[in-house]
Amino acid sequence: MDPLTRLGERLGEHLQRLGAQVATAESCTGGGIAEVITRVAGSSAWFEAGFVTYSNTQKTRQLNVPAALFEQVGAVSQAVVEAMARGAQSASGARFAVAVSGVAGPGGGSAEKPVGTVWLAWADGAHVRSERHLFVGDREAVRRQTVQRALEGLLQLDVE
Repeated sequence: MDPLTRLGERLGEHLQRLGAQVATAESCTGGGIAEVITRVAGSSAWFEAGFVTYSNTQKTRQLNVPAALFEQVGAVSQAVVEAMARGAQSASGARFAVAVSGVAGPGGGSAEKPVGTVWLAWADGAHVRSERHLFVGDREAVRRQTVQRALEGLLQLDVE
């Protein structure tokens, strides 16, 4: 079995035990996190909504990310992914949310944010935790590593 599918199954079991739902807010993964979650039969019991907000305009429109943040810190930043996670919670009503924004490549990187730079945020009620990663590999590898870390982070919610 694909390791991501197994993570999706474990997440479903975890959320069922908690009686909780999750929402996703994705940019660089283009819906990949939601796709893995919904591979699992019965996922409608724990997957509330998925937002693929590739443009900054949609991050603001759908997830209520303050437009000023993009000029201040850029889309690939701690502040933006935390706002995306909170926005996904608010828009969906889910207890948990995960948000990702990054530079998957092959272009788009800079000295400050090279290709492979990804910010992730996990929200549990009022608490939001975030982390920055520099993943290696091509576009597909960066996206796959991001999906994996997003799911692993969700599995850590309510157990820390």
